[in-house]
Amino acid sequence: MEKPEALARRLADEAAFHFAVGDEAAALTGLRSALGADPACFEAWLAIAEVHFAARRLDEALEAADKALGLRPKDVHVHTSLSRIWMERGDKPKAEHHGAQARIFGWGEQLKEPGGDKGDLAGPGV
Repeated sequence: MEKPEALARRLADEAAFHFAVGDEAAALTGLRSALGADPACFEAWLAIAEVHFAARRLDEALEAADKALGLRPKDVHVHTSLSRIWMERGDKPKAEHHGAQARIFGWGEQLKEPGGDKGDLAGPGV
C-alpha cells in the first residue's frame, strides 16, 4: 500500500499535468485529493497557489501559498509565488520582501551545490 506522503506527491504530479494541459478543474480536484492523503503536502499547497494565481483568484492563491510557506519557510519557490501574488495585489513592499527572501534562499542553495558557481551571488540577469 502506498504511503500517504507518496500518494499525495503522485496525485500532485498528476494534477500538475492537468494544469499544464489547461484542465484547471481536474488539477484542483487532484490537488485536493493529494491534500486528503497528506494535508502537509507542500507541493500540493504550492500548486494550488499557482492554479489560483493563474486564474487571478488572488485571495485563494495567497491562502494556499501561506499554507505552503508554513510548511517550508525557506523555500525559494513559495517566496517567488508570494512575491508575484503580493505584486499583483498591489502591495509592493510585501512583494519585494518575498522576492528578497527567494533570492537569499536561492543563493543558499547555489552555495550548497558542489561545483556550482560560488562567485556569482547576484543571480541570473543581475
